Amino acid sequence: MDRRQGLSVRLKLTLSYAGFLVIAGTLLLAAVWVFLLRGRSNSLAVPDRSDFLRVFSPGSFGPVVFVPAGILVLAFLLVFGLVGGWLLAGRMLAPLIRITDATRRVANGPLSYRIRLPGRRDEFRELADSFDTMLAQLEAHVAEQRRFAANASHELRTPLAVTQALLDVARNDPHHDTRELVERLRVVNTRAIDLTEALLLLSRANQRSFTRTRVDLSLLAEEATETLLPLAEKHGVTIETSGDLSTTTGSQALLLQMTMNLLHNAIGHNLPEQGVVWVRTGVRADMVVLTVENTGEKLTSELVPTLTEPFQRGTERVHTGHAGFGLGLAIVKSITRAHDGTLTLTPRPAGGLRVTVHLPAAPTRARTDGGQARHTPGAGSAAGGLPQPRRDM
Repeated sequence: MDRRQGLSVRLKLTLSYAGFLVIAGTLLLAAVWVFLLRGRSNSLAVPDRSDFLRVFSPGSFGPVVFVPAGILVLAFLLVFGLVGGWLLAGRMLAPLIRITDATRRVANGPLSYRIRLPGRRDEFRELADSFDTMLAQLEAHVAEQRRFAANASHELRTPLAVTQALLDVARNDPHHDTRELVERLRVVNTRAIDLTEALLLLSRANQRSFTRTRVDLSLLAEEATETLLPLAEKHGVTIETSGDLSTTTGSQALLLQMTMNLLHNAIGHNLPEQGVVWVRTGVRADMVVLTVENTGEKLTSELVPTLTEPFQRGTERVHTGHAGFGLGLAIVKSITRAHDGTLTLTPRPAGGLRVTVHLPAAPTRARTDGGQARHTPGAGSAAGGLPQPRRDM
């Protein structure tokens, strides 16, 4: 919540206690005036020894009168201090009590509850706002995990159901062609393995269970381009790469997988012919930037933000003929977040998608020789033994 700056809790307590002491001191001075200075011609004079003697002299107030009155004044000050301090402390700590009640309510109830503490900004209200923000993020994360578990169960159930159906057919028809059955089972099993590996990679990225090393995104872009160049050649897609040294810290394997997924999606979701993919790397301030942009069908601004959700599929593939799992950009998002970066998806006005990844830059010497390369169908071949991309958006 956007609040105006208010007094801090520490200053409020200081002013409250100082005001209380002023009131107590005023009462004490009033008591001194009543019992020591009453009857003097100059009431503003400082009491002297004669005033004290007069107070305790026979015929004056005397101890019989002054001592009980003093005790009554002290008792009044004690009661006033206890009541006043209790009320002041309760008023100052009321926001904290409300926050504590909110934590208990959330612990035993829904995550949709919010404190929404009113008033101007101070330490307690900043704490309440931070708690509300944490609850919102936690609620969104839990909802995302529930959707992910439901979708993953659905996706994994499909190949298992197909396998069960194929086995039932083979059992009921002994004369069925076993070679066809084995081939179909192999395809279904391969798809189940690919899906399981994608889920494991997504889990690994979310847990940040990797060792950080210095990684150059420009080299990863070149490696991914060389690996996927045969796929681009097969479907007439031109890949253009450019950029300078862009060094960050993280897992080279995960960042390579991220780059491969982006490039694979850009090739798969492209024009039926004469499609283009642009891959660029660079450095902006203290961030390194990887941009993958492709031609293709026009995407709506409502669809683009959902493409990073697990099992969310965009437009149908025009090249690969593979339905995909809808985990490609979800994995990219998780890898980017695990490396403390940001992922931005922007639809191109002419059609296609622009994906930009910002990652923290690692300290490195500036590279003076910028390079640009253009890969066209027939210009190169894939490098063997490199990781393959997770399929689809």
